[in-house]
Amino acid sequence: MSEENKPLNFIEQIIEEDLAKGMSKNDLRFRFPPEPNGYLHIGHIKAIGISFGLGEKYNAPVNLRFDDTNPAKEEQEYVDAIKKDVAWLGYTWDKELYSSDYFQQLYDWAVCLIKEGKAYVDSQSSDAMAEQKGTPTQPGIDGPNRNRSVAENLDLFERMKAGEFNAGEHILRAKIDMQHPNMLMRDPIIYRVLKKQHHRTGNDWCVYPMYDWTHGESDYIEQISHSLCSLEFKPHRELYDWFLDQVVEHGKLRPKQREFARLNLSYTIMSKRKLLQLVEDKVVKGWDDPRMPTVSGLRRRGYTPASLRKFVETVGVAKRENVIDVSLLEFCIREDLNKSAPRIMAVLDPVKLVITNYPEGKEEWLEAENNQEDENAGFRKVPFSRTLYIEKDDFKEEAGNKFFRLKLGGEVRLKNAYIIKADSVVKDSKGNITEIHCTYSEDTSKKVKGTLHWVSIKHAIKAEVREYDRLFMEEAPESHPNKDYMDFINPNSLKIIEAFVEPSLKNAKKGDHFQFQRLGYFNVDDDSTSEALVFNKTVGLRDTWTKQSAPKQNEATNQQNNTNMQPKRKAIDVIQQLGKKYTNLPEAKQVKTKADIQELAKTVSYDELQPLFNTAAKKVGTRIAVILVLGVLLNQGQERNEDINEFIDKALDDKNELLVAEAGLIK
Repeated sequence: MSEENKPLNFIEQIIEEDLAKGMSKNDLRFRFPPEPNGYLHIGHIKAIGISFGLGEKYNAPVNLRFDDTNPAKEEQEYVDAIKKDVAWLGYTWDKELYSSDYFQQLYDWAVCLIKEGKAYVDSQSSDAMAEQKGTPTQPGIDGPNRNRSVAENLDLFERMKAGEFNAGEHILRAKIDMQHPNMLMRDPIIYRVLKKQHHRTGNDWCVYPMYDWTHGESDYIEQISHSLCSLEFKPHRELYDWFLDQVVEHGKLRPKQREFARLNLSYTIMSKRKLLQLVEDKVVKGWDDPRMPTVSGLRRRGYTPASLRKFVETVGVAKRENVIDVSLLEFCIREDLNKSAPRIMAVLDPVKLVITNYPEGKEEWLEAENNQEDENAGFRKVPFSRTLYIEKDDFKEEAGNKFFRLKLGGEVRLKNAYIIKADSVVKDSKGNITEIHCTYSEDTSKKVKGTLHWVSIKHAIKAEVREYDRLFMEEAPESHPNKDYMDFINPNSLKIIEAFVEPSLKNAKKGDHFQFQRLGYFNVDDDSTSEALVFNKTVGLRDTWTKQSAPKQNEATNQQNNTNMQPKRKAIDVIQQLGKKYTNLPEAKQVKTKADIQELAKTVSYDELQPLFNTAAKKVGTRIAVILVLGVLLNQGQERNEDINEFIDKALDDKNELLVAEAGLIK
């Protein structure tokens, strides 16, 4: 969908309404205000994408403002990491600012509040103040310090600033209304004593402003037009506006706070505190562990800025909280890497294959296409010899007709090479197959159904492959009142494999992405060296969790299914039904439906699909579904034939852009 035809989200509608009412486009200014007390995670990427996305849409400046008001938890390390992450995502901020830039102004305004009788120093214990505050259904009561004189409050506040008191002895509170229905308005804290060295101001200050006081006033100082934050801050909006009422001058722009639903992701936690626990308890190896949802972890795993931005764009901007399936995130990185990642051959679980009629000592360097999705990717040479490694799973001594890989007496094509036939096997004393003996044919025009990847043993390079899985086994690990989220840690979230890769990877650099053909997408890890290659598995070629989660879903519907006792619909029939509606779906639902079709496709045979090649031209949605299924079958080793090529060519000549785009991915 083009940018011009894309419907406005509710924040864009608010901005358009403000512009229609007379606001100048030159007055638009946004900000992203992270706290430098941890690493950014994927939830922050949504907030970043919204603010910087609006900046790009309206050609308006976006400030990067660090909310550094709590020196007890903040470090320069986090500031540097946040800047690196935002820049890596492809965004450019206008000004790098800090709440600490405004400490003097915020303090001066607080003094003005005291002088106007709108703030006071409270010297009670936190328990006493909490008791007086009441509950959501019970109003609060005034405390004994609420009516201190202006002179006494000014004296105490000055002495707080001078460092005469310890933390907790005194606080400065706004004097609003202890009976207010919004508990945040019941004399909120503005300042507290905190004797900690600040990463920017050192020991200049002994009092630090609270977030609610700092937030709106900093927006006002910077003349932010629209202050965007997540839904949990909606109750704070009333306090945000009250604080602004005290300082806004006539003729100056008044910021407007608006809230959006934060990003919640299945099989993931977002709490900084809980993520820190994972690091401190050594469940993971650091903030950039590829299993972590941090930006640095996703980057190390192999996620690209383009895939993360596409994910945020697809999720969209909503007013209500919801949980996004992590498979959508995985889909976005697959789509991105499919277009750009070079294809190479690697074997993760090897078994030796000997081509008995290939001359000993002979070797050939065969031409292999780097990426069929990129016509500019070119070709490379891969070595071929008498002894190869293939995957153990790609061979069975005996197998049925639907097993299109290698079996005794059966033939397959070796990718970029010859057709081979399995003749015999060699086993060890325990009956395990140690060698597969084959013969090859130089007639590569023969039609066979299966294609296998391989590496030449003589030329292969050993590499460490870190195969990552989801860190949590439970879709919502924080949703169980009687269980701790740590109870759902996946003990098999990391598997380290000694693999063999083709020699073209010898000079692969850290961060390089590759598709290990038929296996998934991988990238070179930061630990990799020229002597010891290390790869991280970014994502598989297909969603393997769908099948694993199906039994859980079935448990919830078994009773209903048993009563109905209806025969299960064939996958190909479900795919046709999904295809009929495909072109009428919004983009986010198209992405989900595409993933559903590709998952169902794994159970569809070519014989079931082939009749749909004759689908009428006007049934574009069904034809798109057929293309999607065909892509899966080709990835599984289905040989191309005249019918397949003709169907793809017709799709490429169609007027529908979606159909042409999908056909282009498998041409």
